[in-house]
Amino acid sequence: MADEETPETPVPDSEGHAVPSEQAAEIAGSTEDAALEAAQEAQESGAVAPEPAASHGGGEGHAVPTDEATEIAGSAEDAALEAAQESADAPEEAEEEPTPRVKPSVPGAHLEVDIVPEGVDPLGRGEAGYEDPYAVDDGETSQQAGEESAEETLSQPISTAAIDLASGARYRATGKRKTAIARVTLRPGTGSYLVNGRTLDEHFPRLTLQRNIRQPLETVGYEDRMDVVARLHGGGISAQAGALRHGVSRALLEADPNLRGELKRRGFLTRDSRAKERKKAGLKKARKRPQFSKR
Repeated sequence: MADEETPETPVPDSEGHAVPSEQAAEIAGSTEDAALEAAQEAQESGAVAPEPAASHGGGEGHAVPTDEATEIAGSAEDAALEAAQESADAPEEAEEEPTPRVKPSVPGAHLEVDIVPEGVDPLGRGEAGYEDPYAVDDGETSQQAGEESAEETLSQPISTAAIDLASGARYRATGKRKTAIARVTLRPGTGSYLVNGRTLDEHFPRLTLQRNIRQPLETVGYEDRMDVVARLHGGGISAQAGALRHGVSRALLEADPNLRGELKRRGFLTRDSRAKERKKAGLKKARKRPQFSKR
């Protein structure tokens, strides 16, 4: 252990910098001499040493670019300058103006107004030879035609009626409707009506009720050959009219029993059983309830 040489410690100078020892300086010099000798041997042997990419110049340790690198850098700078100059020389493109907003049109504003006079069919369905292109014959037409023919048959007077119109003939019957009761007497005459001592127009001012009362005699065809005398009580005006028609129909049945089929088919002999429903306890009417109060 005593034979090994210990490395010398560098001694700092007066400014505080480390001063290399003699051994370190000798080692550095030998390495520089070895590099120089290798370069001389390469030149003597004729081999061309590659040029360094960059040489240390100025003693400051900065890399000096080669001619090729300088040329490439210059061309790049020139290209950037040319592009900037071209963009400056090019005329500025006009900015596109935004399209103005168009106000939406009113639906149907372009249509013409068609004024159809009152009472005129715009499709001309009332004209002769008009055919509905969308009509579909699915049996409804024939059914409607059958119903119309049945109504025409019912509206025609009964031609088989045979009533004895002797001077002393009287045919009596009772008719009912709701709470009204009519006691009717038919006798030969001129077709006048006497209801509770008054004429038909006075007792029944409504034309609809008058037409319903005259239906039985018109159906039989004796509206101008028989008079009607009736006593009515109970019910209202509409109920009394229904009771009177029912009584006249029954009286005609007394005059000629063969009229039952035709009169019944027309509904004159059917007693209208509809009546006002009775009031219930706890309710205001038959079904109307008192107003519900939560509190």
